[in-house]
Formats: sequence, C-alpha cells, structure tokens
Amino acid sequence: MTATPATGAPAGAPARRGRPGYDRAQILEVAVGLFNDQGYDATSVADLAQRLGLTKSALYHHFDSKEQLLALALDEALSGLEGVLDAPASIEPEPAERLAAVLRGAVLVLVDRLPYVTLLLRVRGNSDVERAALERRRAFDHRVTALVAEAQAAGSVRSDVDGPVVTRLVFGMVNSLVEWYRPGGAIDRERLAHDLVTVALDGMRTR
Repeated sequence: MTATPATGAPAGAPARRGRPGYDRAQILEVAVGLFNDQGYDATSVADLAQRLGLTKSALYHHFDSKEQLLALALDEALSGLEGVLDAPASIEPEPAERLAAVLRGAVLVLVDRLPYVTLLLRVRGNSDVERAALERRRAFDHRVTALVAEAQAAGSVRSDVDGPVVTRLVFGMVNSLVEWYRPGGAIDRERLAHDLVTVALDGMRTR
C-alpha cells in the first residue's frame, strides 16, 4: 500500500476511532495543506478527517469547526507579519533601515510559514473570518506605507514615487514567492531575503 504524503498513514486505511493521535498543531498543518491543495470552500470536514485517517468526531476533539481551523491558520500568517513590524531590527532610527528590516523579515516569515501565507494570499473575504484577515492585511500595508513615507521625508527614498503604490509593488514581489519558492531547494532563505531587499530598495533609494 502507498502512504498519504500528509500523514504517512496507508491510503484508504479505515478511520481510527477513539482519542486522536495528532496534536492541534499537526492537525492544523495538514488542514492548511489540504485547503491549499483543493481550496478552503471545496474542503469539507469529512475530507480532512479522511486525509488524517480519523473519524469526524475525533477531529472535533481538537477543533470546533472548519472555520476555526481557517481562523487559526490565517492568524499564524498574520501574526508573523505583524511581528516583523515590532521586531527589534525594525525599530531603527533611520526609516530606510527600518524599511529594509521589515522587508527582510516579511520574506523570512513567508519562507518559514509558506503554507500559511499561501492560504492568506488566497483569502477573498467570503466569511467574517476572511474579512477580518483582510482587514489585518490592510492594516499591515498601511503601516508599511507610513514607513515608506517616513523614509521619503528623511530623503533616503525617492520622493517621485507614490508610497501606497510602492508598497503594493514591493509586496507583490514578496508575495510572488509562494508561487515558486520551495524550502529545502537550492536558494538559501537568507540569500533570498538579501536579494529581494537589495532589488527593492535599490530602485527606491535617492541617487
């Protein structure tokens, strides 16, 4: 018999009854992978239970609903990004250096929490949970835009570019990593962060 990639359980194996053999973090990880594979709306609790090799009642031992899983997954991504803004490296006196630290931190969060950020980027606001996540994303973008404006006022970022547009362009580049970056591949995460920050800021800095 072949094993399922997510759990290593035999494909088609009967659901295990009784106390689940997974902790919350493991179930969440498998759920996020399944949501990304076939879409959140198209994934049922039965699908997730089957992927885990559990009964639905065993799955409910840990989580109240599919929506709770989504909320926790999106919080995992958003908390990482929000933490970048308040990290010690992001509290530098020079705005351009703070901006560089935020961009670098965002790349590292994306790499380290790739499935969770991938799910976040696919959210379209179809539920209260998704709308709340989108609101947090907008708040993050606004703080980065304010940092770009500070760097412009300090003379370290070009004044002939629009701050909100710059934020969208730069994070469009960051977010594109979910489409092609694969952890464990030939590209080192630190080098990836360095290269992206260098490309982004070199185009923004005053000459």
